Amino acid sequence: MTQNCDMAWAGVGIITGASSGIGAAVVQKLSKSAKGLVIGARRIDQLESIASQCGAHVIPVQCDVTKSEDVLNLASVAMSEFGSLDAIVNNAGILPMASMTRCHLDDWHNAVDVNVKGVLNGIAAALPHMLEQGTGHIINISSTAGRRVFAGAAVYCGTKHAVRAISEGLQLDLSERSMKDGNSIKVTTILPGLVKTDLPSSVTHEPSRVHFQNQMETFEHPLLPEDIAESVAFALNTPAHVELGELAVRPTTQNF
Repeated sequence: MTQNCDMAWAGVGIITGASSGIGAAVVQKLSKSAKGLVIGARRIDQLESIASQCGAHVIPVQCDVTKSEDVLNLASVAMSEFGSLDAIVNNAGILPMASMTRCHLDDWHNAVDVNVKGVLNGIAAALPHMLEQGTGHIINISSTAGRRVFAGAAVYCGTKHAVRAISEGLQLDLSERSMKDGNSIKVTTILPGLVKTDLPSSVTHEPSRVHFQNQMETFEHPLLPEDIAESVAFALNTPAHVELGELAVRPTTQNF
């Protein structure tokens, strides 16, 4: 498989969880060539700061991915401002971390709401427009925790396993439908390994948060958000007949 390095994705996209970390890096990467981006997160001040650095074609919209109407609004803005919706990067996520024996039910529910229902809300907002166009690309950010389970992170791992299953099922449904209507909508799941972001700050159990942050600080050469942004761009820039179904991206020193 080859990629034309002279080409850069020039479509219209939505990015959730765009106020920091991987989401912000994806915005900065894609904004260099995109026709338009609608970027969503709860922290509107940070979104506006990022958008101001990228240009008028990047529109910040406050969005809570657990609210379907918020995510539908992102798609409405993309269509009204730019006339199409070519890609969505479902990136928003939180990390519950504590032994399940503690029964942190609120954390469990929040993780499912953001990490799973947030992805479903993104798919439901973007897919009707893509089906009407016959083209589009849905990129869901899972995790290497979507391949195995870690003690103290069972619910997080469960949500990321769910994202992988949902993505694969969506791809199969679209492939079956493409034989009837000829659509060329792609689905890609990206599974980052250890990435240096502020995700640990979403851990509500203080001992677990401190432990995880210490692990991140002592880990040599973790991925940077820009590494995942490059992976998103690579997936978007593949030829029309090529679909990257799943892409695991790990630090070379990660052995778990």
